[in-house]
Amino acid sequence: MTQRIPGSEAEWKAKLSTEQYEVLRCSATEAPFTGAYWDAKDSGTYRCAGCGADLFRSEAKYDSGTGWPSFWEAVDPAVVTTQEDRSLGRVRTEIRCAACGGHLGHVFPDGPAPTGLRYCLNSAALDLERDAG
Repeated sequence: MTQRIPGSEAEWKAKLSTEQYEVLRCSATEAPFTGAYWDAKDSGTYRCAGCGADLFRSEAKYDSGTGWPSFWEAVDPAVVTTQEDRSLGRVRTEIRCAACGGHLGHVFPDGPAPTGLRYCLNSAALDLERDAG
């Protein structure tokens, strides 16, 4: 279930940890191999840490070798939005949570079948709801 989405930056700062705020609201990137989920193998649903929206399932997660959680598809294409990112002097495709606008990471066209996509995410932007059992 999606949580109430804060309206002001003060509300976001009160709701999120410092790292979550920097990633979700300021488009920061956590260092590779440091996030809680880069090597997680648990079964469950990865949700937006900002609003609780369902984003990715563990069945679509794979080890990309990059040090960030990587998925080959979202639970539904409509749960993420994309926009061009030129922040590092090259063109990348940024992904954001469609529900709250939080920065999640980037998507690249070098992932595995069946989509060929690599959704490369920040662990700080995610909360894993583990499956029961």
